[in-house]
Amino acid sequence: MSVDTALRRSAGDPKAFAELYDAESEALVSFMARRTLDGQIALDLCAETFAQAFAGRRRFRGRSDEEARAFLYTIAQRQLIRFWRRGAVERRALHRLGMRVPHVDEDDHAAIEERAGLDHLRPAIHAQLDALSPEQREALRLRVIDELPYDEIAARLDVSEQTVRARVSRGLRTLGPRLQALAAQGANDE
Repeated sequence: MSVDTALRRSAGDPKAFAELYDAESEALVSFMARRTLDGQIALDLCAETFAQAFAGRRRFRGRSDEEARAFLYTIAQRQLIRFWRRGAVERRALHRLGMRVPHVDEDDHAAIEERAGLDHLRPAIHAQLDALSPEQREALRLRVIDELPYDEIAARLDVSEQTVRARVSRGLRTLGPRLQALAAQGANDE
């Protein structure tokens, strides 16, 4: 059964949704893993994407597999955006509370990372970061990886907050298309 048929049929027969999951879950986990570089997070986001797709399956009006995948991946993109927005706040809260998030076992984690091609993607990302100016790279590291506020980064780098914002913005604008191309290349390699 096609992806589109499984999605449309699931509006009246929820069990048909399992066919959509079977057809698309592995590719969606890889999609998420390439963007988060973390197998556990990829599994969580994939599960939430399918939950949202199931909840909204009656709204799907497409007639092709491409439209069904677009419906699913639009939801996936929204889940990624929400993840990045809430991630910093949640990580700080979990740390303050001393809570630990359960993890998948190493074999599952390794299998997800292998399917997503993360062993090849990580060096490519590092190469793209190395192509940035040292100032942009350091500003991005402090803002994105260390999650520091702009004013603290400015104090550390002995520059204005506006300069930090500009460096981060320029770095992200430079990296964005390059990383999208790497992700698309990885998807095409499958």
